Formats: sequence, C-alpha cells, structure tokens
Amino acid sequence: MKTNTRFTTAVHILALLALNKKEANTSALLAKSVNTNPVVVRRILSMLKKANIVDSKPGVKGVTLKRGPLTISLLEIYDAVKSPSDTFFPLHKNPSKECFIGANIHSALYDPLKEASQAAEKILSKYSLKDITRPITKKELLRVSRFVFN
Repeated sequence: MKTNTRFTTAVHILALLALNKKEANTSALLAKSVNTNPVVVRRILSMLKKANIVDSKPGVKGVTLKRGPLTISLLEIYDAVKSPSDTFFPLHKNPSKECFIGANIHSALYDPLKEASQAAEKILSKYSLKDITRPITKKELLRVSRFVFN
C-alpha cells in the first residue's frame, strides 16, 4: 500500500518558500530540500498555483508565496494538492463480495470514516503555514541552509 505524500511535500515546499528570503526558490532548489525530482516539485507547484497559493516568475526569480503564511491554512494546502479520489482514510479495494464481511465492510466503515475525515479537516483548518514555520528557529534555518543552499 502506498501512502500519498503530496500534502506533506507541499507543506515542506511552502515552508521553504516562507522562510527562504535570500535565494531564488527554483524547482531544483525546492527538490533538493524535499529530496525528490524537480518534476515532482513542479507538479505540486502547479497545483498550488492553481489554488492561488504560490506565484511563479519566469527566469531566475523562482517561486514565491502569493499570500502571507498566516493566511494559508493546512486544509487549503490539502485541498489544493489532493486528487478527487483522495480521502484521509482510503478503503481497501475489492474486498470479496462472496464473504459476509467483505460484502459489508465498506458500508459499515462509511459513517465512522466520514466523521473522522470531517474531524481531520476541522483540525487542519485551525493550523496555518505560519504554525508550521514558527518552530523552525533561525539557528535551525541556518544549519539547514548550509545543506540546501550550497
């Protein structure tokens, strides 16, 4: 089973955009921090741009936040990068219809998982990108920047 990491990758990218004021935030730089391919970063940035969270400038200027970190909720980021089939608690596919449990497990899980998803969305709406960047101290940013920006 593969877990979708677009959301946490997007938060990572946005935290770097919020904190890195010295360098141009290119997809190559962001990919180095996330430790992934720049194509993955560009795909996520495209989703974030469509959601009006980031802006990209041609050439060396790179990517910037369109709004301040305090105004960007984690739920907004989640909604920006999720696909229509994404849910917080995905059901396993194709349980046996011949088995009594398999034939009924999805409908039995529907209400609890719907309630849990709504609770997760409510919690994500309470946190902003600023809440994520706040614990990252200048000392930590300097330590990390030696890795990312060199």
